[in-house]
Amino acid sequence: MEGGVRLQKYLAQAGVASRRQSETLIVAGRVRVNGVVVTELGTRVEPERDVVEVDGRPVRSATTEWVVLHKPVGYLSTRSDPQGRRTLYELLPPQLRRLFYVGRLDRDSEGLILLTNDGDVAHRMMHPRHGIEREYEVDVATPLADDVLQQLLRGVELDDGLARAERARRLASARLALTLREGRKREVRRMLEAAGHRVIRLRRVRYGPIRLGTLPAGRWRHLSAEEIAALQRSVSDE
Repeated sequence: MEGGVRLQKYLAQAGVASRRQSETLIVAGRVRVNGVVVTELGTRVEPERDVVEVDGRPVRSATTEWVVLHKPVGYLSTRSDPQGRRTLYELLPPQLRRLFYVGRLDRDSEGLILLTNDGDVAHRMMHPRHGIEREYEVDVATPLADDVLQQLLRGVELDDGLARAERARRLASARLALTLREGRKREVRRMLEAAGHRVIRLRRVRYGPIRLGTLPAGRWRHLSAEEIAALQRSVSDE
């Protein structure tokens, strides 16, 4: 079959799993196409014609959906919390709570969070191989030392390895803009603490080509077609 889409890509676009995880499902014999178990990763399907099942359950082709949310301080980047703390999903209407987030922000941080049902692109955005930029605006407790920007650009040693900023610029005496290509846990805070500065406010203002802009805290919006296309280009292997 020359037309159609690769089976693992179809599963990812339908929100079943990431493309890599979908490949695992196929190889394990858990996917059927028109009633026949398929284990060949090169298989292509016609979404409008073929019937695809995973573990006996039909897979419906999903319309790709992307949302940007301005997460306020005090909300967790998780679907639920055993301790009953507030999560970012409480800020979304019921019809969007099925989406999954791309790259978390800790409870004390605020700013841009992307949510989607496109498992393939989301997985690629978070994979270190693509090095998607994350930009932050950071306030620290004391005026920035003269050499701190260069120190961040050279890299600081953390307990999980060297962390280095892609770009760093001073915005005010105790405020800077920092761009990273990684998403390690509390990385920005740990980098600045290693450089002698305690973070008092951290806001993500950009993830890849998507900017937070003037979106108020606690509000969300759908991405435009142009923004979705820019995201797809940012992780393309071509």
